[in-house]
Amino acid sequence: MSEKLEFESAELCGMTLAFHAQERPDKMAVVTNYGQRTFAELNARINQLVRSFRAAGLKTDDGVAMLLVNRPEFVEVYYACMRGGFRITPINWHLSGDNASYIVENSGAKAFIADVLCEDGAIEAIENNHEQLILSLAVGGDMRGFDSYENVISDQESGSISDPEIGTSMLYTSGTTGRPKGVYRERVPPVAGANVTTTIVDVTAAFDPETDFTLCTGPAYHAAPLAFNIIGPLSRGTGIVMMDKWDAELTLKMIAEYRVTHTHMVATMFHRLLALPEALRNKYDLSSLRYILHGAAPCPVHVKQAMMDWVGPIIFEYYAATEGGGGFFITPKEWLKKPGSVGKAPPSADNKICNDDGDTLSTEEIGTIYFKAPATRFKYFRDTDKTEGSYQGDYFTLGDMGYFDSDGYLFLTGRSAETIISGGVNIYPQETDDVLLKHDAVADVCTVGIPSEEWGEDVKSVIQLKSGITESESLVKELINFVRGQLPAFKAPRTIDFVNELPRLPSGKIQRKLVRAPYWAGRDKQI
Repeated sequence: MSEKLEFESAELCGMTLAFHAQERPDKMAVVTNYGQRTFAELNARINQLVRSFRAAGLKTDDGVAMLLVNRPEFVEVYYACMRGGFRITPINWHLSGDNASYIVENSGAKAFIADVLCEDGAIEAIENNHEQLILSLAVGGDMRGFDSYENVISDQESGSISDPEIGTSMLYTSGTTGRPKGVYRERVPPVAGANVTTTIVDVTAAFDPETDFTLCTGPAYHAAPLAFNIIGPLSRGTGIVMMDKWDAELTLKMIAEYRVTHTHMVATMFHRLLALPEALRNKYDLSSLRYILHGAAPCPVHVKQAMMDWVGPIIFEYYAATEGGGGFFITPKEWLKKPGSVGKAPPSADNKICNDDGDTLSTEEIGTIYFKAPATRFKYFRDTDKTEGSYQGDYFTLGDMGYFDSDGYLFLTGRSAETIISGGVNIYPQETDDVLLKHDAVADVCTVGIPSEEWGEDVKSVIQLKSGITESESLVKELINFVRGQLPAFKAPRTIDFVNELPRLPSGKIQRKLVRAPYWAGRDKQI
C-alpha cells in the first residue's frame, strides 16, 4: 500500500494505525513495562505479523487466540488480525490453564500467541490443541512447544500490506455453567465511522492526537479497556500507556507523569483512590485529566460524588453488554441531576424492562433489563441452545434488574442471582459451587453475591454440611483455601455461612434468588 492513505478508507480495511504511522510516525503509540512503540514501529510490526500468519497458512476468518499481559505485542496481534481478515480472541490470563485451553479449542484458533508470564496455562493449551494449531508463538522468552514471536516476524517485510481486509474479534464471556462462551458475530461489510470510536462516548471524549494520552488501567483482554483505552484512542492517533497491574497511587503517578487526559475505571478503583491519604492524593498533579469513563459495575452515589468533588465533573458512565445492542450513557452534568442513574440509551436502541412473564413494565417498576438485539445478532460460538435461550424475540438480557424514571433514565437495583459482579469482574457462581461440592464436608452449596462497599459485591458461599460435620472457623478457612487451590482467587468465597438445608426446586435447580435475598433485604431500589 504505497499510495497515501485517507482516514475513511483506512478505517474500512483495518489500516487506521497505518494512517497514523503515515501522519505522525514518531509519536509514541504504546508505552508499557515491557517496551514501547511509536506509530511507525507499531505499524511495521503489525505488517510483519500479518505476513507471518499468512505464510503459516492462515486464511480469512481463521481464528487467532492470544494469552498476553498488557504489553505492546497485545496491540500488535489485535491489529494484525484487524487488517489481515482474521478473528481474534484475547484470553483472560487470570483463568486456569484448563479454561485457557478450552478457549483455544472452542474458538477454533489456528494460531496461538502466548506470554511467558502465562507459561503454565499456555503450555497446557498448546499440548491439548497441537493438532488444531498451525502456528504457536511465544512472547517474552522461550516456551516448550512454541516458536519465538520475534524470530518469526523478523523474517517478514515491514512495509504496509497491499491487500488489507477487515477482521473481527470474538471475546469470551462466561455463562452460569462456568465455561466461557464466545460472543460471535458474522463479518459484515464495514461502514465508514461504524466502530466504537464514533459512538456517543467518542463524541464526548473528543480525542486530540496532538495533545492527548490515555491510561489503560485494566487488563487489555477485557472488553471495556480494549474498546475504550486501546481501540478508541489509537484509532484517533492518541497514544496509550498500559498499566501492568492496577495500583491506586501508581495510577495518580502515571496520570501526572504522562499528562494523561483520558482513562477508564471501575467503581472499586474509585473506592481505592479515595481511601488514599489526602496528602498523598494532593501530591500528584491531575490537572491534565478531562475524561474518566467508568462502568462494568454500579457505583455507590457517595463514591462517585466524592470523586467528582476531587477531580471535577469529568466522570462519564456507561452500562452496556459485550453481546452488543444499544447501551446506556450518562454525562457528568446529567448525573449530577440524576445521581445514581446509568443514563439513557439512544432512541433507536428501544431497550425495555420486563417482569418475569415478559410483560413490559411501567415507569418506576423494577424488572429485568432487556437490550434490543443489534442488526447483526451475536451468537454464542458453537452453543446454539445458549444463544436461543438468551433472546426474547428481538431482545436479550444480562439478567440485571432496574427501573426507568419518568424522564427515561435507567437506575440499576441489582444483578440477577446467577451473576456476581465484584470489582467490575463477572463471577459465575456455579463454577465455585462445583468446586466446593468436591469437598468431603459439603453436602450442598449455593454461592451468591452480597453487598460490598469496596467491591460492589463480595462472593459468599452458603453451605449445607454433611451429617456429622460441625461448622467451625477452621473449616471455613479450609473451604476457602480449597476453592483457591482450584480456581482464581477472585472466584473463591470471601465468607461462608452454614445452613441446615438449601432451597431447591423439584427439578433439582437451586433457587439462588431465595438464598441471595436476605443479604440484600432493604436495598432494593437503593440509589
